[in-house]
Amino acid sequence: MADLKMKAALKTAEGTFQVKDVEVVKIPAPDWVKVRVMVSGICGTDLRHWKKEEHDLECKIMGHEMAGEVVEIGEEVKNVKVGDRIVVETLLGDGTCDWCRVQQYNLCPNLYTVRMETISRAFAEYVIGPSTKFHLLPDHVSYQEATLLDTFSVCLHAQQLSGLKINDKVFIIGAGPIGIGQMQLAKASGADVIIADRIDSSLQIAKSLGADQIINIKHENVFQRVMGFTNGRGADLAFECAGGPTIHETLAASVSVTRIGGTVVIVGGFEKGDISIAMNWQDIQMKEIKLIPSASYSFWGIYPEMVMCLELLAKGKLNAKKMITHEFSIDEINEAFKTAADKENTGSLFVALHN
Repeated sequence: MADLKMKAALKTAEGTFQVKDVEVVKIPAPDWVKVRVMVSGICGTDLRHWKKEEHDLECKIMGHEMAGEVVEIGEEVKNVKVGDRIVVETLLGDGTCDWCRVQQYNLCPNLYTVRMETISRAFAEYVIGPSTKFHLLPDHVSYQEATLLDTFSVCLHAQQLSGLKINDKVFIIGAGPIGIGQMQLAKASGADVIIADRIDSSLQIAKSLGADQIINIKHENVFQRVMGFTNGRGADLAFECAGGPTIHETLAASVSVTRIGGTVVIVGGFEKGDISIAMNWQDIQMKEIKLIPSASYSFWGIYPEMVMCLELLAKGKLNAKKMITHEFSIDEINEAFKTAADKENTGSLFVALHN
C-alpha cells in the first residue's frame, strides 16, 4: 500500500522550520510524475526567508533545488520511468498565458503561485510535477551535483541575455553559488573574470574554479582593482550576483566599474516592495550603459536552459563538487540554514540536504 504520509519541513510563524508528517502528494494528471527527493539545496532566495515572519508562507513547504528518483508516473508519461535518476526543474507557469505559450514561463504572471503549489516544494520527501520538468541524469552525475543545476541555469539565462563574447572582461560582485556559477560559465565562454565578495572562503573557491582575479571588498578598492584588470577602460560586462539588502551598494558598484557602452546584468534578487537605489543616472545615460534584469530561466531558442547546463556539467565544463561545502539531513534543516546563513564563520557556499 502506498504511503499515506510523507516527511516535510514546514515554515513556522517565526521563519524557522518544523519537520513533521503531512499528507503525501498524488499525481493529478496522466502526464505527471512523482519523485522521491534525494537531495535538495539551500539557495540565496531561501535564506532571505530565514527567520522572517511571513504569514503567507507559514506551514508551507519551500525549496526549489533538488534531484531524486522517479517513484510513480502517469499513463501518458514517455520521457521517464520508475527508478530513473532525475533533476527537477521547478519553474512551472500557468500554461495558458502568452509567455508560457512561447516557453518563457519564467515571466508567467502566475509563476510563483503555481509552482509553490506543486513542483517547487523541495524540502519534502516527495514532489510532483508535469513530466516535462524532469530530466534524466547520466550515471556519473550525482544527486548532489545535480541539485546545483537550478543555480547554473539562472546563471546561463543571465549570460545569454548579456551577449557575452570571447575575451570580454567581466566583473562579478557576489561570490555565492550564483556568482561562482556565473564565473564558471563566463570562463567556459572565453572571458576574463574578476570577482568580488567580502567572504574569503568563497573567494578562494572562486579562485580554485578559474577566476582570474579576486577582490575582498572589505580590504580592497573595487574600482581601482577593476580598472587595473581592464587596462583602465572598465568591465565590458558586470554581473550583480549578490542581491538582497545590499543591492543598493552592489548594483551601484557594478555600474561604477562598467566601461562606456558596457552592460550590467542584474541577477541577484530584490526584496519585495519599492526600493530606492541612488545612482548617477546622468552618467549611465551619457555612457549608454545597458541595465539588463534577468529573471530565473526557461528556454533559450529550442533548448531548455537546465538541459543545456546538465550537458555542460556532464561534460565537465561546470564543476559542482567544489561548490558543495556542507551536507545535512532534512531533520537537521534548521542547523543547515544556520550554517548557510553564517558563511563568514562556517565557510559555507552551497549547503545540501538529504532525505
